[in-house]
Amino acid sequence: MITDWDDAYANGDHIADAATYPAMWAEQSAKFREQLLSDNRAELDVSYGDAPREKYDLFLPTGSPKGLVVFVHGGYWKAFDKSSWSHLANGAVAKGWAVCLPSYTLAPEAPLSHITRQVAAAINHVAARISGPIHLTGHSAGGHLVSRMVSNSSPLSPSVLARVENTVSISGLHDLRPLLKTSMNDVLGLDDEEACVESAALLHPSLPCSITCWVGANERPEFVRQNDLLANIWTGLGATTRSVHAPDKHHFNVISDLADPESDLTACLLTPISAEDI
Repeated sequence: MITDWDDAYANGDHIADAATYPAMWAEQSAKFREQLLSDNRAELDVSYGDAPREKYDLFLPTGSPKGLVVFVHGGYWKAFDKSSWSHLANGAVAKGWAVCLPSYTLAPEAPLSHITRQVAAAINHVAARISGPIHLTGHSAGGHLVSRMVSNSSPLSPSVLARVENTVSISGLHDLRPLLKTSMNDVLGLDDEEACVESAALLHPSLPCSITCWVGANERPEFVRQNDLLANIWTGLGATTRSVHAPDKHHFNVISDLADPESDLTACLLTPISAEDI
């Protein structure tokens, strides 16, 4: 039984050298942006709305894109922006895909329901520019947001939703109700109604739906539970799902393989689940 809900969701307290990761991410991302800018394959700070953080970065492969990947960052909806994660586009870009990384207004300035609509607006905007299938991925809070995009109450436009071929929620938060018991809710401002409306695990998938729930095997038990929860429930609701526990990965390094074009995580993102995979 969980009695300390703050500890259940406290990742950094249980990861060695946790404080070193943000600077490392920022450095790797800056180098990646510089490289693609020099190749004229990066568009930075593209506006998809009027709010200051309604912007995305778009990274392009050599040649025509095979399709569009969107990565939505985490940070409990209250931290970070697109600039810390650019390097994670490398795997998909190297495989011939365009990759979009949006920012969004952070809590407490925006409630989660508004953030959900912003992410949808960013995807709708970039989808009008890049043709082909759309694959979605996100980490932690970003895993929640991409799962919401493929739920039956998705704020995506119907034509864009129809193009979403595959989704990978990495360490995603799929039932938000436990967060009501945490001190971070002083910032998030969730109430029970919004927590239910915004929880993918309490919604139906928009079918057809191919979604992998991917979590580090060494993550906090609550993240492993949240990961498996969505795959379990949506399987029973007609989605094609898969749950993966990545060996030797924790919450901060579980996403690193997105930068590797040959990694299992990149392959999972770029290839929809087939019946043979289950």
